[in-house]
Amino acid sequence: MLWACILLPHIALDSVLRRRADDTPLVMVDGPVNARSIVAVNATAREAGLRIGQRLIAAHALLAQFDALPCDHQAAGRWQRFLAAVAYRYSSEVSLLPHAIVLEVSGSLGLFGPWPQIEARLRADFAALGFRHRIAIAPTPHAAHVLAGIEDGQAVLLPGQWRQALQNVPIRKSRLPSAALDALPAMGIRTLGQLLRLPRDGLRRRFGNELLQAIDRLLGDIPAGLDSYRPPDVFDQRIELTHEVENIAALVFPLRRMTGDLAAYLAGRDGGVQRFMLHLEHRGGRVTEVPVGLLSPERDAGMLFELARGRLEQRQLPEPVLAMRLVARELPVFVPAGRDLFDERPAHALPFEQLRERLRAKLGDKAVYRLGSTTDPRPERAQAVAESAAVYAEPHPRPTWLLDRPIPLRGSSPRILAGPERLETGWWDGAETCRDYYVVETSLGQHAWAFCPPGEQGGWMLQGWFA
Repeated sequence: MLWACILLPHIALDSVLRRRADDTPLVMVDGPVNARSIVAVNATAREAGLRIGQRLIAAHALLAQFDALPCDHQAAGRWQRFLAAVAYRYSSEVSLLPHAIVLEVSGSLGLFGPWPQIEARLRADFAALGFRHRIAIAPTPHAAHVLAGIEDGQAVLLPGQWRQALQNVPIRKSRLPSAALDALPAMGIRTLGQLLRLPRDGLRRRFGNELLQAIDRLLGDIPAGLDSYRPPDVFDQRIELTHEVENIAALVFPLRRMTGDLAAYLAGRDGGVQRFMLHLEHRGGRVTEVPVGLLSPERDAGMLFELARGRLEQRQLPEPVLAMRLVARELPVFVPAGRDLFDERPAHALPFEQLRERLRAKLGDKAVYRLGSTTDPRPERAQAVAESAAVYAEPHPRPTWLLDRPIPLRGSSPRILAGPERLETGWWDGAETCRDYYVVETSLGQHAWAFCPPGEQGGWMLQGWFA
């Protein structure tokens, strides 16, 4: 087996930075209220001299203006689970470790290619989401977790190699039980190699079975003891805004992030979304709901963003927005659209499905429709708005613009292009019809669908126009 580890050392800070459009100094603090200390800093704050471990009071003495946010460990856990759902697209065996995600990839090599290709795709996915990471691979998940903390990009694929790679790992980075990490350096044990050469009976007497079990899991001598992760069936994400927003334009940046996260989540579970809801939260618990519906399941990030933005721009904010929430409960199976092998459309051409959804987002759900057929062959009654995905394929040419009732065709006699097509019907309801239809070209070059009494070519009546 081969386990890849994606270490997320800055997940709490990255989860905040990714939803901020500016680069003002920012720190995250933790600890008692009267003794807050810095646990994370962004690049701008680091350049100003702020460091991890500083007391908040000392930081204010160095820099007067900066944002200080409490470290939200629960939020970091939610983001870790979200990223595990993203990684789920590459393996069905995904588990969580402290600040890390591990996935079994030996079965994925035949699908995604050799490990360097899988590693590149993982890095691209996590970088696009705005999370810094370190990746390593080893035959056991705990070994991959340790190696990722030592050096980014380590790939130990053979059993003989990875045991050797663990020899020089410092004890303080071995992720063994904390009691052993505190005591072993005082005993002169500073690397894993030194620890592994010690008698097991002596280690058991000194540290109990907990240390030996951790070593055995690291080496793969016993099962890893990890719980498998499964993505939830509902996508629910909330972003608190840094200030009160009073116009729609300021909501575009967080909306792009949220729809991008939705697309990544859908790719991870190999599904699509057909309907989701935007909740704009105001003061006093009031919420403005913005539904976004699609005619077919989709998961393209750009398309989901354009549709959501189109629906959002149609709304007037009744009051300032404090937070945004995106909830998607209808997640049907996604079937990618087929393309012709020799597609002659330009590279920048918009697919019909995306054009249709953009028009619906801009004009409204009832402004875009398609024609279906009825059981009545009379042209003025033969077409209607389609109620389902099934569309009858008409064997004969029919005009795009079909008139509600025939009108006389004015001007000189038209030139016949096709026909006649005899339609004789309506005998059952007292509106019997007998007509010979032709595709004709008028004196102005327009193509029309017209009829005349059977056996005649005069007294033309216009039924519709071709595009």
